[in-house]
Amino acid sequence: MSELNHASAIYPGTFDPMTNGHTDLILRAARVFDRVVVAIAQSPHKSPVFSLPDRIDLAEQVLSEHALSNVEVCGFDNLLANFVVEQGAGVILRGLRAVSDFEYEFQLASMNRHLIKEVETMFMTPDEEHGFISSTLVKEVARLNGDVSEFVHPLVATALAAHYGEST
Repeated sequence: MSELNHASAIYPGTFDPMTNGHTDLILRAARVFDRVVVAIAQSPHKSPVFSLPDRIDLAEQVLSEHALSNVEVCGFDNLLANFVVEQGAGVILRGLRAVSDFEYEFQLASMNRHLIKEVETMFMTPDEEHGFISSTLVKEVARLNGDVSEFVHPLVATALAAHYGEST
């Protein structure tokens, strides 16, 4: 295995949809790491609302407003451990919103450590104003015609409204 770069982080997820909490973590990670890859998982078992190309496009549009030269967005459909090695990254970045997230995230980190011993998992918490936001909750509010504008970028709110048949 080639040497992995610990100044390079992979931030994986389905990002279905990308929330302001995700964006907050990406902006903050961009200040810590030389390179941040927002790795959008195909995740067909989760039955995403948006296709992988649509999720990539939305993420790129949202992040383009911040002119982050060290952040890139890409999709993947293989084992995260393999993707991390392919990218040459040395860190997997994960967000923790609440203590309830920790058990699952700890299991993921342990499995990834077993699969790729050279890679570290680092956890970041979102800003307090975003700590309760999850993609699942945002989709549920949007599905029931609620206002999600405070939780997602306007482009994402428009995409959700279009998907669920409402105008913004």
